[in-house]
Amino acid sequence: MNDVIRGGDGQGLRRDILTTLLPGFAGPEAPGWLLDLLAEGLGGVCVFGSNVVSPAQLAGLTAELRAANPLAVVAIDEEGGDVTRLFSDRGAPYPGNAVLGRIDDLELTRAVGRAVGEALVAVGCTMTFAPDADINSNAQNPVIGVRSFGAEPGLVARHTAAWVEGVQSAGVDASAKHFPGHGDTATDSHLALPVVDLPLEALQERELTPFRAAIAAGTRSIMTSHILLPQLDAEHPATLSPRILHGLLRGELGFEGVIVSDALDMAGASGGRGIPEAAVLALAAGCDLLCIGTDNTGEQMEGIAQAIADAVASGRLAPERVADAAARVRG
Repeated sequence: MNDVIRGGDGQGLRRDILTTLLPGFAGPEAPGWLLDLLAEGLGGVCVFGSNVVSPAQLAGLTAELRAANPLAVVAIDEEGGDVTRLFSDRGAPYPGNAVLGRIDDLELTRAVGRAVGEALVAVGCTMTFAPDADINSNAQNPVIGVRSFGAEPGLVARHTAAWVEGVQSAGVDASAKHFPGHGDTATDSHLALPVVDLPLEALQERELTPFRAAIAAGTRSIMTSHILLPQLDAEHPATLSPRILHGLLRGELGFEGVIVSDALDMAGASGGRGIPEAAVLALAAGCDLLCIGTDNTGEQMEGIAQAIADAVASGRLAPERVADAAARVRG
């Protein structure tokens, strides 16, 4: 293991690096490597359907995770609709965004957000990767569709804000996604890199409107998207783009909460470069908490941590950026 993350100040750097990482794992029981890394300061865990057997089992699992690290983020994709982990065996009992947008009752949307939050509190989850703040502006979009509140920016914005307010009123952090907007794509970023060839002025009028509303509503987190916006950054997808995250989200929109990457095992982020390099670039761009993916392993996490440490040692990544990211995750 590189000396930069062992001994002296290196231990502090290692802890900061681990705090930025959010892996998944296989099965309903926490593996030993995960509990060991949590005890060292791992930022948290992302819960998937494969980790859930029952509410009681999940509550016991999350209690074990938080016992290993009381500050750990226990995150989950629970949108209340088609995307559910708590109810993956039978479907969520809450209306999804498309239905809520069609009804257009903000109190109902706020109540659904709160109900989702209460269900998550009961099983020990602290963050949900929701609401989906994307505008459904492309009928050929293979991944958004009914996950969106609709196609009109104002409608999506007001329901995004209401859902954020509802879920956070129950004590669960929201993570509005997928910044700066995944609605106008016809490619699945799990499989490839979508391109949204729009000028900033068009994004300001449409895609960014719901994210401004989420920020005004106090969302504690925003999740990035693995999409390329060549008129803003022709080289890097949003998750890996300093111009989009540091310049646009932090600078122009004024967001001061936690920036979470979408899963780095998706082709839109790690295709052609691998997850460790994607992790380095995401941190450098402005991400604070790196969602790694599903079924991760201890060996994989050590490889990612080492790649980040090597980037610090070589001067590619400032240690202050890692420390800032870790501080935001710890809150």
